[in-house]
Amino acid sequence: MLPAPTSVTPDAAPQATPAQAPATPAAQTVPAGNVTTPPSPATTADQGAPPQQATAPATTPDTNTPPASTGTSGPAITPPAPAGMPAAGGSDHADAASPPPAPGTEPVQTVHKDGPASTGSSPVPPADALMSDAGAPAALVQDLRPPSVVLDGLFQAIGEAHIYTDAKTAADAIPDEAPADLLAEYNVAKQRPDFSLKDFVARHFTLPERKTVSYQRTPDENVRDYINGMWEVLSRPPDMQVAYSSQLPLPYTYVVPGGRFSELYYWDSYFTMIGLYENQKIDLMRDMVRDMASMIDRYGHIPNGSRTYYLSRSQVPFFSLMVDLLAMHDGQVAYTTFLPELQAEYDYWMDGQDSVPPGGAYRHVVRLPDGTLMNRHWDDLDTPRDESYPQDIATAAQSGRPKGEVYRDLRAGSETGWDFSSRWLADGHTLSTIHTTDLLTVELNCMIPHLEQTLAHAYDLKGNKDAAARYNRLAQERIDAVQRILWDERRAAFIDYDWKKGESTSILSGATVVPLFMQMATPEQAKAVSETVRKNLLKVGGLIATERSGSGQQWDSPNGWAPLQWMAVKGLNQYGYDELASDIAARWMGRVIGTYEKSGVLLEKYDVVNPFISPKGGKGGGEYPMQIGFGWTNGTLLGLMNRYPQNTRVVLDRNPAADQPSPQPLPPMNPYGVQSDNDALSRYSQPTVTLTPRPVAPTPILPQMSTVGASAPSSATQIPPAAPAVNAPSGTPPAAPAAAASTEQHADTPSPAADGQPAQSAQAAQPPAADHAPATETPPAPASVETKSTETPAPPATGGTQGVSEAHDSGTPATKDAPATAQPAQPAPADTHAGSTDKTVTGENPPATH
Repeated sequence: MLPAPTSVTPDAAPQATPAQAPATPAAQTVPAGNVTTPPSPATTADQGAPPQQATAPATTPDTNTPPASTGTSGPAITPPAPAGMPAAGGSDHADAASPPPAPGTEPVQTVHKDGPASTGSSPVPPADALMSDAGAPAALVQDLRPPSVVLDGLFQAIGEAHIYTDAKTAADAIPDEAPADLLAEYNVAKQRPDFSLKDFVARHFTLPERKTVSYQRTPDENVRDYINGMWEVLSRPPDMQVAYSSQLPLPYTYVVPGGRFSELYYWDSYFTMIGLYENQKIDLMRDMVRDMASMIDRYGHIPNGSRTYYLSRSQVPFFSLMVDLLAMHDGQVAYTTFLPELQAEYDYWMDGQDSVPPGGAYRHVVRLPDGTLMNRHWDDLDTPRDESYPQDIATAAQSGRPKGEVYRDLRAGSETGWDFSSRWLADGHTLSTIHTTDLLTVELNCMIPHLEQTLAHAYDLKGNKDAAARYNRLAQERIDAVQRILWDERRAAFIDYDWKKGESTSILSGATVVPLFMQMATPEQAKAVSETVRKNLLKVGGLIATERSGSGQQWDSPNGWAPLQWMAVKGLNQYGYDELASDIAARWMGRVIGTYEKSGVLLEKYDVVNPFISPKGGKGGGEYPMQIGFGWTNGTLLGLMNRYPQNTRVVLDRNPAADQPSPQPLPPMNPYGVQSDNDALSRYSQPTVTLTPRPVAPTPILPQMSTVGASAPSSATQIPPAAPAVNAPSGTPPAAPAAAASTEQHADTPSPAADGQPAQSAQAAQPPAADHAPATETPPAPASVETKSTETPAPPATGGTQGVSEAHDSGTPATKDAPATAQPAQPAPADTHAGSTDKTVTGENPPATH
C-alpha cells in the first residue's frame, strides 16, 4: 500500500491545467513482438505476493511533463516524454456511423452481422507489435498521457472550433506524425493569414477504423437470435498497436458495448459477461477477464475504458464479480490465478487509507469523523475530459465555482458509470452544481467489501489464513458501515451520503437495490427497500434510474437501464421477494422486447415511464444520442429470458405459457463451491499472451487530500455510532473446500491495509485542524452501420457515460449475524453507450465515458 503525502493544504486539491501532465505514467517502452510464454497464471498466483507498486509520475506545479516512473519490477520506462511522444492504440471507440470520410482516410467497409465469428481465446501478436515496411517488428514507446496534454494547444483549438461532431472523435483521432513535430508545424502554420484549422486537421489526422453494424433483421428472427448474432458483431480481436493512437491495446479478444463505445469498458463488461455465460461462450468471457487483468498489471488499475484519457480514473470495481462469474465454470483456480490482480485492484482503491485523518479524504478514501473508513469516486486530473472537452469548459464557465473543482467532479461522475444523474447535482437539476467527490455512493461502498471477501477467499485457498481472516474482518466492518451510514430511515432506502455535510442526499435511485444484490442488507432493510421500490421506482416498463425527472440527464427518470433491472431482480430474489422480482423482469422484458419488435435492435437505455413503446427507446437525454448494440442490455436480457420463460413467451407472442420449469437463480450462484476440473486446470497452465507488465498506480505528487474543516459533522451524533464488529461479513464466502486449499501453496501476506478500527472518541468526531494531514511519505504515483468510416468536421455534439453492478446467490439472504462461511456477493454491471435505432445504422458520434 502506498503512503499518503506528508503535507497537504486543507480543502485544496491540486489544480492541473491542460498544459500539465496528467497523473498517469508518461511513457512506457513497449518492445515489439512481445509474445511470451510466461509461467502459468496458477504458478504466478502461488507466489502469493501482489504485484509490486512503483511510484507513478505525478503532476507538479513547475513542470509540464510527469517524471519517469520508478520501481523494482516492470519494463524500462523512458524519461518524461515531450508532447510528441508516440502513443500506442488500435481501433476506434465509436460504433455509430459518420459522415463521408475526410480526404486521405480509409474508405467505408461494411461488416455484416453474419460475418466471421470471434475465435475466442486464440491469441494473435499482441498489442505491442507494429510491423515496419520491411515486415520486421519495430519497437514503440506508448505515451500514456491524454491527447489534451500530448497535443497541448492544438487539441484545445480543435475542441473550441468544434471540428468534429462528437468531441470524443478528437481524442481518438490519430496524428500522422510525432505530436511534437505536429505541434511545431501547427504553431508555424496558424500564423499564416490563409490558415484553416479544419483543413490542417483533415491533412494530419486519421480517424480509427469504425466498426459499426449494418444489420437487417430476417422476418422470423426473434430477439434471442439477435443476441446470439450480435456477439460476433460486438467482438474485437486482440489489438495491434498503432503509433500515436490513444487506444490502450489489449492482448485478447473482447466485446465492446456497441454504438459509439467501441473500446472495452469496465463495468459494462460484467453485464455483457452475463450473456456470454448464458450462451456458454466461456472462452470469450475468460479472455475479457484476462484483458482486465492485463490492464491492472500494466497500469495498477482497470481504467474507465481502454484509452489513455481514461487512465486517471477507474469505474465501479466489478473485477472481483467477473472472477466470480468465471469461477462458475472454471472453479477455484480462477481465484488463485487472479489473486495478484485482485490485490492490486484493492490497493488502488484503498490508497492512502493508513494516513487519512478523521474528517479527511485522499483520492478514493474518506475517513469520517468517527473513524469509519469509506470510499468515494475520484479522478487524478482536474482538467476538462478529453472526450467531452468543449462541453466541460462550458459547464465550468456556468458554475461560478473554481474550474478545476468542477472538472474533477465531472470526471468523478464519469467514474460512477452514471454520467450523469441528479444524484451528483447539488441542486438536483443543474450539471454545473455537480459535487461527486463529496459523496459516498451506495454501489462503490458495496463493491469494496465484496472485493475484500474475494481476497479473503483467494488467500484461504492459498493457505494464508491470517490474510483471509483480516480481509473478512475488513469486509464486515464495511458492510456494517453501509447498513449504518448509507441507510436513510426517512426514505426507507439506501441513499448516497454527503460526507462534507454529514447527511444523506435524500435522492432515491435504483442504487438502493445494490446492497440486496450484494447480500449486504439486513432482512428488515431488504423488506423496506422492496416496498420503496414498488411504490416509488416501479413503472410500466421496469425501474426508473431515479425518481427525479426534468434534469435532462440520462440516468434519471424516465430512463431505465439494464444493470439496474438485473441487480434489482437478483437482489430481491436473494431476500425472498420473488413476486416483485418477477414483476420487474416481466415489465422490463416487455419494454425491451417490444421495442425490438418495432425496431429490430436492442438499445442502451429505455423510457420505462411512457405507456407507449417507441421504436427509438425514448428521448434518451444526456450528452449523446441513443446507442444501439447493446452489450449489457443483450447480456442481462438473455439471463432474464432464461430464468423467466413464461414471461418471455407471453411477450414474444409465442405459445401460451404452460408447464414451464420454475425460475432458477440468476448467475452466479455459488462460485466458491465450484471445483476446477482437469480441463480448467490445463487451460490456466497453458502459455498465455502477455504485455510487458507495468504495475503502476497513477498517483500525483501534489497532495490530493481534502480536509473539510467546519463543514464536517461537528459531533458524532450526526453519524450513527460505529457498530461493534460481528462474527463475520454478511456476504462472506463459504470456506474453501479442503481439497482445493490443500493443492495450493501458501501465499505471502497481502500488502498492508489499514485495520481501520473506527475511532469512537469525541475528539475523533471533531473536524480536523486545518494543518492536519497524513504524516507519511508521498504515495506513488438507432442502429449504426458496422463499417470502417471516418468523421468529417461537423457541428458539435455531446457525450456521456454510465455504469452498474452485481452479487452472489446463496438461497437465503446474508445478514449481519451470518457465520463467517456465509456466501459472498456477486458481480456487477457495466457501462453504457448510444446510437440510433434504424435497421441500417447511420448517425453521429457524441462524446461519452463509461
